[in-house]
Amino acid sequence: MWGKVARTTRPMAGRLEELTAFEDALTELEASKVLEPGLAAMRASLESSAAKPEPKKPSGLHHPLERPVKRKLSRGKLKLEARIDLHGLFQSEAHAILLEFLVRAHERGLRHVLIITGKGSSMGSEGALKRAVPLWFSKPEFRYLISSHEPAAHHHGGEGALYVRLARQGGERFGGDGQ
Repeated sequence: MWGKVARTTRPMAGRLEELTAFEDALTELEASKVLEPGLAAMRASLESSAAKPEPKKPSGLHHPLERPVKRKLSRGKLKLEARIDLHGLFQSEAHAILLEFLVRAHERGLRHVLIITGKGSSMGSEGALKRAVPLWFSKPEFRYLISSHEPAAHHHGGEGALYVRLARQGGERFGGDGQ
């Protein structure tokens, strides 16, 4: 039906020249695509990759602490059962020490610990450990140990420290044996 309607249409007065110029430009463009197949392929590749949505980044594996829990920790009504101070260490040292600390705390059945990373504001730095530690929690060696984490209250170190809730014992380990 559309074809029948399209055949009965006529260009508006004065628009025929514009239409012809447009068709000529389109023909030249198609011809240049034939002459430059590498460029056309690259352009098509860029257009298709631009049209694809970015893959969704996995949402955090760990939930933030519930507000009442964070409030109780910050007010001292819920005990921080252990703490570790990592600031001043290199990342490689801190990673190994933190993993050992969390494994031992988890084995002892502890639930709430404080990890001091330091704010790292010296010499304009943002703090390597402050950025790295939360990222480590998503790695397989840490994942089964951590239930949730959040920046600590000001008097516990604020942005330079984390409240960490450890997972309950018997949670799934990265080996998959459930121990």
